[in-house]
Amino acid sequence: MGVRDVARAAGVSVGTVSHVLNHREKVAADTVARVDAAIAELGFVRNGAARQLRSGRSLTVGAVVLDAANPFFADVIRGAEEQADASEHAVLVGTSGADEARERRYLDLFSEQGADGILLSPAAWPPQRLAQIAKRGTPVVLVDAQPEGSALPSVAVDDVAGGALAVSHLIGAGRRRIGFVGGPHRIRQVADRWTGAQQAAELAGGNVELERFDTPATTVLAGRAAGEQLIMRPAPRRPDALFCANDLVAVGVMQALVLAGAAIPDDIALIGYDDIDFAAATMVALSSVRQPARELGATAVRMLLGEDDRTSVTFAPELVVRESTDG
Repeated sequence: MGVRDVARAAGVSVGTVSHVLNHREKVAADTVARVDAAIAELGFVRNGAARQLRSGRSLTVGAVVLDAANPFFADVIRGAEEQADASEHAVLVGTSGADEARERRYLDLFSEQGADGILLSPAAWPPQRLAQIAKRGTPVVLVDAQPEGSALPSVAVDDVAGGALAVSHLIGAGRRRIGFVGGPHRIRQVADRWTGAQQAAELAGGNVELERFDTPATTVLAGRAAGEQLIMRPAPRRPDALFCANDLVAVGVMQALVLAGAAIPDDIALIGYDDIDFAAATMVALSSVRQPARELGATAVRMLLGEDDRTSVTFAPELVVRESTDG
């Protein structure tokens, strides 16, 4: 099945079919309708590989994120897709799971398949393969990451400031034994949020204790396991507030605390990070540090496709206070 078959069915020339496929705005409406009807009747699908060879462009953007199932990254991808669609591009997504080997495989795959560019939320810094990809001429924009010393374009939120914002809020609410729950700390975002938490605790002076509770992942299950361990401590040794590296971890911690009979926020205040859509709908509405996820994705695509000439964009985080810290 090819263009000639479509042309024959529509009663037009091959050139006319090509114009409808590529520049339909220049073709009469009734002709476009006939060609579209023939395409639908025949089930024609254009040869994307041949089109790419002719144009030198694939009209695809690769996106490698830590976890596409995480609502935060889902929103980043949604923003990227909306912006890419405006430029007639499609976004192909790969999840690294914070696994550097898997990340390298996706980077190589998107580069070898001729993607017009790659969005990358790196599993660690420096990501491998970026030098080779740059040599192939495939542009890369870092998303939700802005490592020092990197020459790559990047779009991110100031996670150090976000961590400080969360812990400063807990201190302002009268909390003095604060735990940070999250990990692994080789993920730059987790490490930066912990750094911000430390800075806020130090500014408060010696009357604030800050303790770190590492998790193997930033998931609900990892948070629930951490919460179950925390609640087993004698009450005087438990934190009176917890700052979680993201909202998924916070949801898991909340489940463990509520099931054990702890009152939130009276016994333990709880704040997350990302402000995902269902943060306000948890058992106790979750306070969080908001990131503009969709705008991160959209801005990254604009930078990737040359529609935004900035090389580095940093958004400010925003504190969202709900019942889990302000009951």
